[in-house]
Amino acid sequence: MALKNTNKTDTNTYVLEITVDGDAFKKAIDKVYRKQVKNINIHGFRKGKAPKAVIEKMYGKEVFYDDAMQECYPEALEAAVREADLKLVAVDALEAVEAGDEGFTFKATIIVEPEITIEGYKGIEFKKKSTEVTEDHINDEIEKVRDRNSRMVTVDNRAAENGDVVVIDFEGFVDGEAFDGGKAENYNLKLGAGQFIPGFEEQICGHNTDEEFSINVKFPEDYQAEDLAGKDAEFKIKLHEIKTKELPEVNDDFVKDVSEKETLEEYKEELKETIGKRLLEEADKHKENQLVEKLIELVQGEIPEAMYNNMVRDMIREFDMRLRSQGMDMETYLRYVGMDMKGLEDMYKPEAEKRVKIRLALEKIAELENIEVNDEAIEAEYNKLAENYKMDVEKVKEIIGKDGLVEDIKVEKAMDLVRENAIEK
Repeated sequence: MALKNTNKTDTNTYVLEITVDGDAFKKAIDKVYRKQVKNINIHGFRKGKAPKAVIEKMYGKEVFYDDAMQECYPEALEAAVREADLKLVAVDALEAVEAGDEGFTFKATIIVEPEITIEGYKGIEFKKKSTEVTEDHINDEIEKVRDRNSRMVTVDNRAAENGDVVVIDFEGFVDGEAFDGGKAENYNLKLGAGQFIPGFEEQICGHNTDEEFSINVKFPEDYQAEDLAGKDAEFKIKLHEIKTKELPEVNDDFVKDVSEKETLEEYKEELKETIGKRLLEEADKHKENQLVEKLIELVQGEIPEAMYNNMVRDMIREFDMRLRSQGMDMETYLRYVGMDMKGLEDMYKPEAEKRVKIRLALEKIAELENIEVNDEAIEAEYNKLAENYKMDVEKVKEIIGKDGLVEDIKVEKAMDLVRENAIEK
């Protein structure tokens, strides 16, 4: 491969003129011949046994050229981009210029990573989030635990209230006629949860067990069943049971049931420690988010749309892998949420843009600060990845190339530098 010419045609666009020598082209032609000959019928030869020279004589010596060039493009383009010291984002077009026994020449129109600038990344101001654990924090956590350990009990001595769960039979009528999907028996409905159309749950409040009554409601104009949208309806209801949530009393016995502590005071101390760790993590995340948003603002440069599109594809590929690990495929998921692939891409686009910008910002900071990575740091990162993925470290090295790993470490070191130089407001 030889890079004949490099021409910058736009901000992030180059046209490379690349030559592939005769030996490499001949090897590619032979490879294509071996793939295709089994499907070629030539009179006088068994199917798949016709010599290459015979096929070329019959169809022209260029018969295998197009496919052979396709074989050569990836390796030749990769070498040319490396020689030109460019970072490839996408290939816009490939065009063969000439081809023959001496090899072939082609032009590749490529999109490359942009030249960006960034200033002011040291001394970014951030607002610190409080990490003080208050009594309210502890009490809120205890209430959550009480709620998780609650039980539903039947109420006989009062009418239904907001927050109760009622067991009802109901049947709906529009213009005196029952409609499909408007009937159920022994249905558990939490009052105030907004499961049913407006006005339905509110009108059950105040009624007692074993009471039979009717309520009147109006279906919303945008109701999913078009034949019911905007119409008045009557529901006949029988209330079988009223249930309410009973919370356990907070005492030492409760503590023994929900933890390994013996007393309420010990339990509160444990909660204080746990909540404190969580608040520290939240504060770090809050700081990180502020720094990232500011770095994105500071990035200056024309970023090609192809970078965003590549990131969207990567994110969707990761999501697809997560779905498959859970026993679901992308087609089923999209059908379930009522979305097409274009909608999914649009949903991921804003986050993809952020990821691209922050990556470019940190790569530039690493360059400006002359951040280097030694062999010890590389080996430590490989060992860390091997431990995380429960894999042999040598296998990890096969999967994750050294160059990419070095860039990742540089980016993390650049972020460390930004954190260390940030200033609390």
